This record gives sequence, structure tokens and C-alpha cells, in this order.
Amino acid sequence: MAYTVDFKTVSEVGLTSSPVAPALAGLRANEARYFWNKYKVPFTTEPAAERPELVAYVATILKEKAVVIAAKPLEVAQLEVEGVRWTYVFYEDGLAINVLYTLADGGKRAVGFKLSDGMAVPAELADKFKFARQKSKLAGTIRGSYFVIKGAY
Repeated sequence: MAYTVDFKTVSEVGLTSSPVAPALAGLRANEARYFWNKYKVPFTTEPAAERPELVAYVATILKEKAVVIAAKPLEVAQLEVEGVRWTYVFYEDGLAINVLYTLADGGKRAVGFKLSDGMAVPAELADKFKFARQKSKLAGTIRGSYFVIKGAY
């Protein structure tokens, strides 16, 4: 069942099995606020089990850096705004991965990793990426990193 994320009232809907559910819900709300403020587009997620093709799509792109995420995917989202496809996967351990993929040739294409407040850096990312810190009223301290996508997906 789809859930339109409310960034004014943070809810753990779909994320309750996460040990960092409040922080992960704040991180998801932070993403919803970004899309609303920048594009006036609501951010809607679905259970990952209902959209396994989105989890597989992200996993395929992660192979560029030989990254395989061990955590269970809880929720996914996909939006297309102004010629850019955004795909999100929110994982049980508190990790959120987003793929920014400009549909036109030569546009920006990258994978972003965001770690919920209170979670450890996953072992599969620890030796491959450095994480910068960012403060968020909704999510506390977010640690993030990214890489540029080389292939076509």
C-alpha cells in the first residue's frame, strides 16, 4: 500500500521494524520536504516487497562499485521530475539509497547514500566511502556519501 510521506508530522509507517525507526522516518520525511519545497511534488513510498524491480534496479547500479547491501529493504519510491528519475530504497538498518538519473544523455547520474542518526556505517560501505555530516531538523544528523554512475541504466 502506497504511503504519501508527511514531512510536517513524521510517521514511522512502513519502517517500524528498523532499530532506528524514528531517525529513518525523519530521514524519509527530510527527502519528502526536499521534493515538496523544490518541485511541489509529494513523496510517496511503497513496501519494497511490492516493487522488487526497484530494489533490483538499485542493486544493479551498486555493482559498479562492487557493493551488495546486506540489510532488508523496507520501502521504495520512484519519481520522475523535470527529466530526472529518482529511485529510493530505505533499508531496515537505517540506510537510505537514492539514485539520481537524468534521462537525457550527458546529464547528472549518481547514487547517494544516507545513514540515519544512530546507525553504524554498514560494513559493505565502510572501506569504500567517506561520509560527510549534515544537520536536519527532521532527521537529526545525517551522514552521506555518493558516487557518479558510469554506466547506462
